[in-house]
Amino acid sequence: MTNSIEEIENARALFVIGSNTTETHPVIGYRVKMAKKKGALLIVADPRKIDLAEHADVFLQLRPGTNEALLNGMINVIIQEGLVDEEFIRKRTEGYAEMAAAVQKYTPEYVETITGVAADDLRRAARLYAGAESAAILYTMGITQHTKGTDSVLAVANLAMVTGNVGKPGSGVNPLRGQNNVQGACDMGALPNVFTGYQRVDSSEALAKFRKAWGVKLNPKPGLTVTEIIDAILQDKIKALYVMGENPALSDADLHHVIKALEKVEFLVVQDIFLTETAALADVVLPAAAFAEKQGTFTNTERRVQMVRPAVKPPGEAKADWLILTELASRLGMKWRYETPEDIFKEIAALTPSYAGISYRRLEEEGGLQWPCPGSGHPGTPFLHQDKFSRGKGLFTPVEYRPSAEEPDEQYPLLLTTGRNLFHYHTGTMTRRSDGINAFKPEETVQINPDDADRLAIGEGDMVKITSRRGDLKARATITDRVPPGVIFMTFHFHEAAANLLTNSAVDPVAKIPEFKVCAVKVEKEQ
Repeated sequence: MTNSIEEIENARALFVIGSNTTETHPVIGYRVKMAKKKGALLIVADPRKIDLAEHADVFLQLRPGTNEALLNGMINVIIQEGLVDEEFIRKRTEGYAEMAAAVQKYTPEYVETITGVAADDLRRAARLYAGAESAAILYTMGITQHTKGTDSVLAVANLAMVTGNVGKPGSGVNPLRGQNNVQGACDMGALPNVFTGYQRVDSSEALAKFRKAWGVKLNPKPGLTVTEIIDAILQDKIKALYVMGENPALSDADLHHVIKALEKVEFLVVQDIFLTETAALADVVLPAAAFAEKQGTFTNTERRVQMVRPAVKPPGEAKADWLILTELASRLGMKWRYETPEDIFKEIAALTPSYAGISYRRLEEEGGLQWPCPGSGHPGTPFLHQDKFSRGKGLFTPVEYRPSAEEPDEQYPLLLTTGRNLFHYHTGTMTRRSDGINAFKPEETVQINPDDADRLAIGEGDMVKITSRRGDLKARATITDRVPPGVIFMTFHFHEAAANLLTNSAVDPVAKIPEFKVCAVKVEKEQ
């Protein structure tokens, strides 16, 4: 997030796109509703009539996989109607002319043919967003989990910059992280191409720094992403796999393909707090401590580093992740000298410029700090890019719409899009072990529009078979106009009806993220 959670309440306009905020990020969803009560304008773009659509000044119900066309259309209106922030563009950005030329053909009428969003609704949304004193964009995986997700993120940035909605309170580009430490994991180098703080592994300067600190040789070649690892196993290029706190046997696209790789790999280690579907396939399972059983820090979605402390002891043989890794390193002959989590954090601060001013003492005394925090006297950074962008000038990027990897056809006439619900989380590793939560949502249902249900002779509560080119599953139908005709929706929380048996493993060429949000399916009533 370029900005902070508390700023949401004071934004004058909010544009929520590809985010079912009240269910997947309920605390932030509450802030959005509070902003609305304070008079903020609310624009919501989503294939489904999510809860926030009921509160929106403009609801843009677009076809799945058409985000970049919608965003280009809004920018087209803003430029054509003279609503751009000319001073911001002139002083703070570059590449505007090329971007403006690219969106010229994305008139509201043309965008309507792609997205299904009425041209007048698109115009109104663009005017509301551009006319606000401060406007924030909130998005999640409805933007990113596409074969053109990177382009959609760039289009979001274009929209924010063309209106000058970056570098000031209540504005910005704000991806909402799906877990309590996703941001922290990325910050710590849990990506194949960077060290901590996004210092590239192929940078000679970064390599020299980390080689000196760790006293070992380091490979300057970026590693593989999750999707590339699965493919590499099936190509006999990877012989061992170590999985920590992840359940790819339920969470990854095209599960038959994934499980085939997990069964094929010669040595599979899983480190987790419960015996997940992935752990059940492992050669070795290492029991890890849960969040309330260990000490350390989390970095949340607004870049805020906060302390966590153990409330209870880990059960049985479970240990904190850092301790498991340290003991494993010792058995492999490495001489790591970490005695406490604080020892590790001191190393993080020493090697990571954005964390340099953060310490356990400051976190204890101040309760949390937002990076970048480059020095011990620095207060942290509530919002980014106040005076200049990290690259100097913000770069506009021309973006073109292209169809999703898989479109409906005669054999598979419906589109499946996936997501989460309020009651369960991710693959249900924790939430489905709660009787209280299961009472609210005991089984998976597939949402089907009444028009499609009538055509297919499907009634409320009927069992249906859903089939894609990759697999099939059975689930109970719920008939609702929350989804438009031609679209069905499922979550991926339930192993009994695993939506990712159906989803497409085609990936974004840059981010390597699978296209979870769009795949072609057919639905049949179970006889």
